[in-house]
Amino acid sequence: MEKPPFHPYILLFIGVLSISTSAIFVKLAGDAPASITAFYRLFIAFLILAPYVVAKHMKDFLNIQWKDWVFAGMSGIFLALHFILWFESLNYTSVTSSVVLVSMQPIFAFVGTFLFFHERFSAGAVLSMLIAITGSVIIGWGDFQVSGIALLGDLLALLGAVTVTGYFLVGQDLRKRLSLTSYTFVVYGVAALSLLIYNIALQVPLAGYSSDQWMVFLALAIIPTFFGHSIFNWSLRWVSASKISMSILIEPIGASILAYVILDEIISSSQWLGGSIVLFGLMLFIISTKKMRKPKITHLPEKGE
Repeated sequence: MEKPPFHPYILLFIGVLSISTSAIFVKLAGDAPASITAFYRLFIAFLILAPYVVAKHMKDFLNIQWKDWVFAGMSGIFLALHFILWFESLNYTSVTSSVVLVSMQPIFAFVGTFLFFHERFSAGAVLSMLIAITGSVIIGWGDFQVSGIALLGDLLALLGAVTVTGYFLVGQDLRKRLSLTSYTFVVYGVAALSLLIYNIALQVPLAGYSSDQWMVFLALAIIPTFFGHSIFNWSLRWVSASKISMSILIEPIGASILAYVILDEIISSSQWLGGSIVLFGLMLFIISTKKMRKPKITHLPEKGE
C-alpha cells in the first residue's frame, strides 16, 4: 500500500475538532426535525461535492463493481440512521450525555472488527469495555433521575453509536478499492436519498425553515461533514475503523466545552462521574489494543461486509 500524502493522525485530530461542533449546531437548529437537519446536512454536502465529481471523477464510477455499489449503499443507509438517531437524542438529553454515549462506538467497532476482521480480544480490552459500559450506566441512571425522557435520549445516542460503527466497518473495506471522492459522493448521496424518502413517508415538511436554521444546515454540511466525516473516510485507507473510532474520544470534551459556552448547559455530577469513567475506559482501551496485531483485511466474506 502506498504511503499517505499526509500523516493520517494529524488529519484525524482536525476531523475530531470539526465534529465536536456537530451537536452544538443541531441544538441551534431549534425546532427543526432531526430527520430534516440530517437530510439537509448530507444533501447540501452532496450538492457542494457534485460539480467537482462531474468535472474530475465521473470515470471512477465506471470501474466500481456491482457489489461495491451495494455495500456503498449499505454504508450510506447506516450513516443516515446514525444521524437520525443521534440528532433525535439531542432533543431529549444534553449535549454531554449524548456525545459521550455516541462516542462509545469504539466498543461496538472492536466487536465488529473481531467478528469480521479477526482482531483479537485481550483481557485489557475486555476490562476497559466493562469500565466504559459502567460509566454509561451511571450517565443513564443520573439522567433517568432527572427526567425519564432523558434516558430515552441516552438510548437513542447508544443506537447512534451502533449505526455509525456499521458505517465505518463497511467503509473500511470499500475505501481500499474506491477513491475518497467517489466513495464519499456515493455514500452521502445514498444517505441523503434515504433521509428524503424517510421525510416524505412521514410527511415531514421540507421547507418553511428560518434563515438561521438554513445557516445551521449549511454549517453542518461544511464543518463536521467535510472537515469531519470526509477526513475519516480518507483515513480509512490507512487506519482501521477501530482506531478511527478511538480518535473520536476527544469529541465529548470539545462538545461539552462548547455546550457550556454557547448553550449554557451545566454538566451534572452524574455526567461528570459517568463521562469521566467512560473516557477513562476508552483510554484504557487505546492502551490495551494499540500493540495488538493489525487485522488481516485483504477481503471480507463475499468481498464485503
